[in-house]
Amino acid sequence: MKKYIKIAVLVLVALVFIGTFVFLYQKSQPKETVYDILIPEVTDLIQTTVATGKIEPRDEVEIKPQISGIIAEVYKEAGQTVRKGEVIAKVKVIPELGTLNSAESRVRLAEINGRQAETDLGRMEKLYESKLVSSEEYEQTLLAARQAREEIQAAKDNLEIVKEGITKNSASFSSTLIRSTIDGLILDVPIKVGNSVIMSNTFNDGTTIATVADMGDLIFRGNVDETEVGRIREGIPVKITLGALQNMRFNANLEYISPKSVENNGANQFEIKAAISVPDSITIRSGYSANAEMVLQRANQVVAVPESAIEFSGDSTFVYVMTDSLPTQKFERRPVVTGISDGIKIEIKQGLKTGEPVRGLKKEQ
Repeated sequence: MKKYIKIAVLVLVALVFIGTFVFLYQKSQPKETVYDILIPEVTDLIQTTVATGKIEPRDEVEIKPQISGIIAEVYKEAGQTVRKGEVIAKVKVIPELGTLNSAESRVRLAEINGRQAETDLGRMEKLYESKLVSSEEYEQTLLAARQAREEIQAAKDNLEIVKEGITKNSASFSSTLIRSTIDGLILDVPIKVGNSVIMSNTFNDGTTIATVADMGDLIFRGNVDETEVGRIREGIPVKITLGALQNMRFNANLEYISPKSVENNGANQFEIKAAISVPDSITIRSGYSANAEMVLQRANQVVAVPESAIEFSGDSTFVYVMTDSLPTQKFERRPVVTGISDGIKIEIKQGLKTGEPVRGLKKEQ
């Protein structure tokens, strides 16, 4: 029994040894490399570049107050349309104590002077009726009384302005009513009732009451790399794709290329602007991210092959033309002159004819 076991073990070891030898022999044998075969074709090629950016209204205005105070009323909200001159909010003036005291003092003084002027005028009228004073003296007293009346009204108006920021006689010109300066859509109203606001002046930009824009006149604003800016020009057509509306493309016209570059992540880029044509039935919101596709070069009816068939070596380019397919594939390395590329196919200007099969990528075994 032990004899049979030993024989079985020896046979098993022999089989394992022979199997390993056969496996290693097969692995050591060179495998035939097979490539995809590509046929050059005559086609149209368009080389494009894509600029990233966003959609903005051409005219976007920040509405600022002309007087400091506290928001008393807000009449509009974001998303509403507004006409030029329409009231957006109302500001309540908080008077400065020193200014208020001066205005009140001016009113009291004007009233004292006014009462004295009226008393003098009454006396002068009696004397004038009695022919005891000349017309000139009477007219001077009358003028002084009128001036005193005007001073009283001016002092009261000034006090009203200090307290309310407005007078009854000039309500339509009030700086406490914040009005839109253009027709458009309200994009943002960052203030609320009770917020303090600061007037716009030379030293301060002031508090933004609302942002209003004409959404009927939109532009694309983006950047183009310096390697491509020299191949575009103002006036060329642009295709706009929006991130929010991916299935739609909009026509645009390039109208501005910045004469000065800006550095962005180590690369020099130039700002561009393009006017967009948007159908009335489509709503586009300010700030949508967008891509602008522009044509750099175009070649019609040229010989082209996939870029995967091209070998780049320094400044030279080559293709491998198939000379035989049986029993194995054989190729001849041939220099070619290339032209424009659309990212998938590349133009062959010289060195290759249509119908000549060329080597592509290696097939997986």
